[in-house]
Amino acid sequence: MRMKTAQILMECLLEQGVDTVFGYPGGTILNVYDEFELHGYKDKIRHILTAHEQGASHAADGYARATGKVGVCFATSGPGATNLTTGIATAYYDSSPVVFITCNVSENLIGKDSFQEVDITGITMPITKCNYLVKDPNQLADVLREAFAIARSGRPGPVLVDIAKNVTAAEAEYERLPLSEHANHGRLGAMLRRASHELKAPEPDAGDIQTLLDMIEEARRPLVLVGGGVIRSRGAVPEFRKFIETLNAPVASTIMGGGACPGNHRLFTGMIGMHGSHASNHASDQCDLLIAVGCRFSDRVATDPATFAPNAKIVHIDIDRAEIDKNVVTDHHIIGDARRVLELLNAKLPAHDYPEWKQWVFSQKEVPLKKDEILHPHEILETIQAVTDGDAIIATDVGQHQMWCA
Repeated sequence: MRMKTAQILMECLLEQGVDTVFGYPGGTILNVYDEFELHGYKDKIRHILTAHEQGASHAADGYARATGKVGVCFATSGPGATNLTTGIATAYYDSSPVVFITCNVSENLIGKDSFQEVDITGITMPITKCNYLVKDPNQLADVLREAFAIARSGRPGPVLVDIAKNVTAAEAEYERLPLSEHANHGRLGAMLRRASHELKAPEPDAGDIQTLLDMIEEARRPLVLVGGGVIRSRGAVPEFRKFIETLNAPVASTIMGGGACPGNHRLFTGMIGMHGSHASNHASDQCDLLIAVGCRFSDRVATDPATFAPNAKIVHIDIDRAEIDKNVVTDHHIIGDARRVLELLNAKLPAHDYPEWKQWVFSQKEVPLKKDEILHPHEILETIQAVTDGDAIIATDVGQHQMWCA
């Protein structure tokens, strides 16, 4: 069927199951917005208009985190596209699947310093999994399909599709393809199979799994550190909770791993690192085995990598091989999706208990006030809670929000 490419774009979003788009219009993307507004797509896909493109980028990222779906964001060329970069970088470093769709100037104006022209694919190359500049109307549908596949595959992340304005005004052949049929469709199928092969999480090595099980048997003071990879991996949280219940050892969290272990769980010591709890940080200093699942050992967690967990053998479980030994040198690692690694561990892990170790770790949660201290943060929290009957809204500046959330 022959149709306008702006319509093809909307149809491809429907193929992917997109129900919400965040964006802000501008000159080069008006053909897309006209199609959205004038031809019934606004009844099928909700568009949330933000006051600024950066807001749209963060909203699409937040939507992806909250729903597990691929977020979608629209922006126009030049300053509209560059306003997305903070949100794109956030999605990239936090492994959030978002497809950013921008429209550039017409193809005959690209590279001529035209009005509101920017090389957004070049700018975002270091902070996207992949990006595209579409100059051929006949390639638009398959590029969009591949973009969504890459965004959600392996370690999730952002993909940018930049479309020349003249392409959005053209026509092309379009064949509607249900998502389930994409992998079997000619050239697209070959692209998706290649992308799937390159991006698919490897099957964890059975020998690596057994090595960790042996290390657990030898440990007397193990600590589990959970990161955002457990939250990102579909189905990993139940497996993680089964793992920690069986291991029965203290559990600390990065800020990205919050929620994988409930805050009121009997094994939870709190956040680790620069803004972490006394219990978590003392446990990391004294543990003899640290099992990190889906975390990147950022400077907020390991301020001094050389002295992090100095008495422990460190095991790193991660989907991305590039993260291994990048910040903290490990004694053992397992490459694979967090859910799959935890499944394999849970299948063989016997029940453990470390009563003396846990008693010591959790004794560190209560920090005695020194006589010369005038005020302690805990007192501030308790006072606000009492005065407001727990009904307080706290506004913070940058950085402080992490501490309040923790």
